[in-house]
Amino acid sequence: MGDVTQVVEEDETSGASPGRAFRRLSELVADGGVVVLSGAGLSTESGIPDYRGETGRARRAEPMTYQAFVGGAAARRRYWARSHLGWRHVARAAPNAGHRAVAELQDRGLIDGIITQNVDGLHQAAGAREVIELHGSLDRVMCLGCARRTSREELDRRLRAANPGWHAQVTRINPDGDAVLPDDQVESFRIVDCLDCGGLLKPDVIFFGENVPRPRVQDCFDLTERARTLLVLGSSLTVMSGFRFVRHATKSAVPVVIVNRGPTRGDDHAVVTLDAALGVTLTALLADLGRAR
Repeated sequence: MGDVTQVVEEDETSGASPGRAFRRLSELVADGGVVVLSGAGLSTESGIPDYRGETGRARRAEPMTYQAFVGGAAARRRYWARSHLGWRHVARAAPNAGHRAVAELQDRGLIDGIITQNVDGLHQAAGAREVIELHGSLDRVMCLGCARRTSREELDRRLRAANPGWHAQVTRINPDGDAVLPDDQVESFRIVDCLDCGGLLKPDVIFFGENVPRPRVQDCFDLTERARTLLVLGSSLTVMSGFRFVRHATKSAVPVVIVNRGPTRGDDHAVVTLDAALGVTLTALLADLGRAR
């Protein structure tokens, strides 16, 4: 098993030793049929901050809401100016050891499905397949008028052309590719509309206040119900969007395992909780399962 006690902290609430909790995690994953539910905590080791975990505890920024985005040109200009620069930070991010471990577990036939709350595409970049992107992806842009979807690279080229000589000083990167900029630099930014119909362009992600498409939600429910284990990785489960699948797993008698930095909303539903760094823990899990084969 390796020196896993160096990477898994004692769970004082359950009283379970880190070694015993890790062994239970390994046993459940070894049985296969695992469905992964991943959150922002899995991507922090790739340099992408989160709102609620260790990198987000001092964060005061409020995320863009759907209502604000569609409700005014000023809000859209603010979003696109900040995202124009912040998206590049996300696009440059590389998968970390946690993403690679999930892809390897899938290759070994132990993971049946991956549901991610993240919009960074790092699961796929690590080689994972058939990932359900619950909240969409920053790599795509959609028109609210005609529903045409285009690549973020195409929009980036158009925004560069519409803003020659525009420069801004990024003071901080927030989650979801949101860069904090001075107000005067935001006000001089020009946005562009859909080339086909002139409609409003929006990233193909689910904003706060917007509903995940019902068929996508149902696919996640179905996947969760068929699972042997629901493995939550790096999510505080604060938002109902992800927490509902933990509740559904519990109702379906599917054991829930949570690996996260800090407590989560779903801890009372879990048979195992590990307060641990994701990359090193999942790498240790791979090594342990390799020895067990």
